Amino acid sequence: MNQEERRHCLIDALQAERTAQGIASVPVPPDAPGQRSLLRALMNVRPPAPVDANILAMQDAYLNERLRERGGAVDAASLPPVDAADSARSRIAIWRGDITLLAADAIVNAANSRLLGCFVPGHHCIDNAIHTFAGMQLRLACAELMQAQGHEEPSGRVMVTPAFNLPSALVFHTVGPIVQDGKPTARDRTLLASCYQSCLEEATRRNLDTFAFCCISTGLFGFPQREAARIAIEAVIEHLTRRDSTLKVIFDVFLDADERIYQELLG
Repeated sequence: MNQEERRHCLIDALQAERTAQGIASVPVPPDAPGQRSLLRALMNVRPPAPVDANILAMQDAYLNERLRERGGAVDAASLPPVDAADSARSRIAIWRGDITLLAADAIVNAANSRLLGCFVPGHHCIDNAIHTFAGMQLRLACAELMQAQGHEEPSGRVMVTPAFNLPSALVFHTVGPIVQDGKPTARDRTLLASCYQSCLEEATRRNLDTFAFCCISTGLFGFPQREAARIAIEAVIEHLTRRDSTLKVIFDVFLDADERIYQELLG
């Protein structure tokens, strides 16, 4: 089965699920980009319900080929350090790119308190991208964690799942603070620092070698980029200096502005 056939089969299967629930089917675009967008949207809105094993196998084959189509995995261990002569900074890298392409022991997802991923079809947040390219198994794994916990995930902690179809091994889900009007309070700063500290402590506990952070709480969550970066860098340098002598941390950034901020603060 080729990639086009997989795409059509997956769309048909997800549409059939919705039809059985009384939801009208969506017209399938004639072009491959449109079909990819539709499939992503159908996966985004799908609740954490069991999936037929054959559908999952087809999805896995589709996502593995999509990884190749999108340029393949990037080896986190090979990314150059910001300062090879400095003890902590020799184990810090800045990489601008799509975190779903990064082959690290773990990547961080900036999750919401439900921890089930983004349900907005085709949304461009990192939560949506990670769930899309990890596959439907990730929402199921998160739902199991949340059902066992019995309440929404507070800010400043971390939950860990497999990464499934991502090139990383694990996903660390953390909920950052939501800042009102772009003006973080002392509590917001403490919670953001706790997100980084909780992730780092868990990474060290698991003896991970490579670990990639996204820009937690910036963007839609409203934390000013420079201040968020400063908090992130302080937490990472403190941890690498005092608590872990081998872990390599990658600051994954997506915007030019974030890359410039991290380069300046770490320069």
